[in-house]
Amino acid sequence: MSRNYRGDIEMSVIDSFMPLLMEKEDEGQLAPVLQKNDVSYDFEEESVRDNFVVFYELLDEMMDFGYPQTTEGRILQEYITQERYMLDIAPRPPMAVTNAVSWRSDGLKYRKNEVFLDVIESVNMLANASGTVLRSEIVGTIRMRVLLSGMPELRLGLNDKFLGGRGKAVELEDVKFHQCVRLSRFENDRTISFVPPDGEFELMNYRLTTTVKPLIWVEACMEKHAHSRVEYMVKAKSQFKRQSIANHVEVIIPVPSDADSPKFKTSVGSVKYVPELNAFVWMIRSFPGGREYLMRAHFSLPSIVVDEAEGKPPISVKFEIPYFTTSGLQVHFFKHFFFDSYSE
Repeated sequence: MSRNYRGDIEMSVIDSFMPLLMEKEDEGQLAPVLQKNDVSYDFEEESVRDNFVVFYELLDEMMDFGYPQTTEGRILQEYITQERYMLDIAPRPPMAVTNAVSWRSDGLKYRKNEVFLDVIESVNMLANASGTVLRSEIVGTIRMRVLLSGMPELRLGLNDKFLGGRGKAVELEDVKFHQCVRLSRFENDRTISFVPPDGEFELMNYRLTTTVKPLIWVEACMEKHAHSRVEYMVKAKSQFKRQSIANHVEVIIPVPSDADSPKFKTSVGSVKYVPELNAFVWMIRSFPGGREYLMRAHFSLPSIVVDEAEGKPPISVKFEIPYFTTSGLQVHFFKHFFFDSYSE
């Protein structure tokens, strides 16, 4: 269900809901309403009850005898007929469902054919105060946006490091391909060959368990004065190449739940106190490689406190580095072929 009051929002923005929902769930920041790029998303139990017939029909088309069949959102949208006059028309399945390529509609035409490809990796790491990495993993996604006419066939290959070429190959774990990928071709010559869906989709997901050096190392020294104040000195150091730049860096440092009256002083960026997280966030818009920055924070403490077991919650660091993959994965080649129609 959608409410587009001004008429200036494309319906394709709904494709961002599930990735956004899973991202917030992984970060433990789920909320009743999610927002991204001036669009808000919410999931209501009442909406599910009011539209249970639509949900049932979609599940009926998606599953046959317990096996997933059609899961492409753009194709399933053709099943939803909310206009009353459509009830008088004999139901007919979308053409894509009866085609060899059920995830792509026939007759697509674009004045300008375009393909966008991004390799996005997230590094999940846990390190102790001395700098020893306790656990680390890389979670990656190859995301595409395809605006091509007809029935194009695309082929891409990864660098030899991940395909068992010369030297020591890196073994990817939990590899998951979009249903459009020909798995037999990949098993044969490690080429990813596929007829893509229209628009945005995730071509491949993977995970890599390996020891990773912290790209941004953070040290925090806390000095607590009983029933008076607590002071922090935080140092952030980038440990990647100078030609790379980390954007939208957020260093999240936890503080006592009864801290108040924050005061900050930093050599770069800005700092804000987030009481609902019991933490303050140091935000650095641009962090070049080989740099080091300092920040100081001061909080007041109440004179009377309830005795609590003192803990040491971890410091979290979030950032983005464009044109950089921690694993070293690269797209080695990309080819495309055009067909008016397609058949197996």
